[in-house]
Amino acid sequence: MARDSQAALVALNRFGFGARGGASGDLINAASDPRGFVKAELARPNGVLLEAPGLQSTPQLGQAVFAYQDQVKQAREAAAKAGTPPEAQAPSDQKPGLRRNLSLNAVATEIAGQMTDAKPADIAAKPETMQPGAAAPPAAKPAPQPLNVIQKTFRAEALARLQRATLVECGFTERLVVFWSNHFCISASKGELARIWAGAFEREAIRPHVLGRFADMLKAVEQHPAMLFFLDNQQSLGPDSRAGQNRKRGLNENLAREIMELHTLGVGGGYTQEDVTSLARIITGWTFAGRQGQLGTPGSFVFNTNAHQPGPQVLLGKTYEPAGLAQGEAALADIARHPSTANFIATKFVRHFVADDPPPALVARLRDVFVKTDGDLKALATALVDSDEAWKAPLTKMRSPYDFLVASGRLLARVPEDPGAYLNNLNLLGQPLWSPAGPNGFPDTSAAWAAPEGIKLRLDIAAQMGARLGNNIDPLDLLEFAAADAASVETRKTIERAESRQQALALLLMSPEMQRR
Repeated sequence: MARDSQAALVALNRFGFGARGGASGDLINAASDPRGFVKAELARPNGVLLEAPGLQSTPQLGQAVFAYQDQVKQAREAAAKAGTPPEAQAPSDQKPGLRRNLSLNAVATEIAGQMTDAKPADIAAKPETMQPGAAAPPAAKPAPQPLNVIQKTFRAEALARLQRATLVECGFTERLVVFWSNHFCISASKGELARIWAGAFEREAIRPHVLGRFADMLKAVEQHPAMLFFLDNQQSLGPDSRAGQNRKRGLNENLAREIMELHTLGVGGGYTQEDVTSLARIITGWTFAGRQGQLGTPGSFVFNTNAHQPGPQVLLGKTYEPAGLAQGEAALADIARHPSTANFIATKFVRHFVADDPPPALVARLRDVFVKTDGDLKALATALVDSDEAWKAPLTKMRSPYDFLVASGRLLARVPEDPGAYLNNLNLLGQPLWSPAGPNGFPDTSAAWAAPEGIKLRLDIAAQMGARLGNNIDPLDLLEFAAADAASVETRKTIERAESRQQALALLLMSPEMQRR
C-alpha cells in the first residue's frame, strides 16, 4: 500500500495541485491507477475551456476600457472646471493597489455605477445649508471607492481560474494551462489594457490549444491583442510602408525577438539578429483596432496593410513572398516546426514537471514526439505521463507560490468566493497573478522559490491559515487526505508534537508533502 500511496502522491503533486480535503476518493483513485488517473483529464478536451458568468471577450473588454477611460477623462475635465486639485483627479488603477482620491465622490460613483453594486456615499451637508453658529458636523469617513471595470474584470478572471484549480479532480490540465500561460506570458502590470485582457488572453489564446497543436497556439498567442500590446507591436511600422513613411517611424522588434528567443527557438536556437529584424518586418501591421474602430471592432486583432513592410523577406534561410497577413502566418508555422523549437519546448516541459535538471533521455523522447506529431500537445503530455522517469524522479521541485496557495486551498476544502486573499498573498510571495517582471515569465526552478525570505513568508501565511481554521480541523486526518502512507515519519512526528491544532495545521502546510512536487 505504501508504494501505491507514493505513486498517488506523485500523480497528485507532480501532475496536479494535490489532494482535496474531504474528497477521500482522490488518493484512492490515484493509487489504483496513477497514470490513468492523470491521463483521464486529457480525454476531456472541453474541460480545459473556462466559461463563467460575466467573463467577456477581448473586444468587449477593450471597448469597456476605452469607455471607462473616456469617462475618467470627462470626470477630470469636470473636476478641473470645478477647481478640484489635479492630484485628486488620478484614476485609481494607474498603479495596482492605489485608490483614487476624487473629491467629487458622486462623479466617481457615476463613472463606475454600471460596474459595481456599491452604493454612493451619503453626501455631507453643504456649508450653505448649515445654521449660523452651528457646530460643524463630524467629518464623515471616506466612502470606499467603487471598483472600476478594470479592477472588477481582473478579480472576476482571477476568481474563475482559482475556483477551477480548487475544484478539479486531479488538475493536470490546469497545470498545463499554468505552464503555457507562463511560457507565452504577458504582464498585467503593463497598463490598463494588459490588466483587463490578462484573463481573456489565457481563456482565448491558451486554453483552446492546450491539448491541440503548438502551431495553432503560437498563432493565437501572437495575434492576440494582449500580446501585441504587451510587446508593443502596434507601434511597429514597416519603414517602407505608407504609415512608416508618413510618420517617420520604423520597426519595433520586441515581439519578433521574444517569439524567437522565448516562445519557439530559444537562445542558441540558430537564429541571428538579422532574422529578428526580418521577422519584425514580416509581422508589421499585426495590431488591434483602437477606440475609434477605424480598422475594425475596437479591441479586436486586425491586419493594417498601411503599416506592413512591403516586399519579400528572408527568415532562417527561407524567402517569404509578400502576401500580407499570410506572410507572417507562414513564417510562424515554419518556426513552430523548427527542430530547435522542438528541443526548446521539450526541455522546458520536462524541467517544469520533473526536475530542474531535465533527464536528457526524457527530453529526447518528448522532442521526438513533438516532431513526429507535428507539435501535438496532447501527445506531448501523454508521453510525459507514460514515461518512467516522470514517476521515478523524487518530488524535489519546490511548488511555486501559486501552486502552494491552490494546493493549500484544496486540502483545506476552501473554495474561494473572493480572490482578494489569494491575490494579496501572491503579491507578497513574489508571483503576482499574470504579472511577471519580464517577458520570460516567472522562474521555474526550486532555487527561485526556496530562498529563506520566501519560506518565512510562506510560514507566516500557513500560520494565519492555522490560526483561522485549526480549531475545526484534525491535521492528522488531513495528512491522510494529502499523502496517506506516503507521508514521512518525520512529518507525522512533527504534527503530533505540535503545541496546538493551529500550529499542527501550519506545520502540515509547510511539510515536504505539501511544498514539494
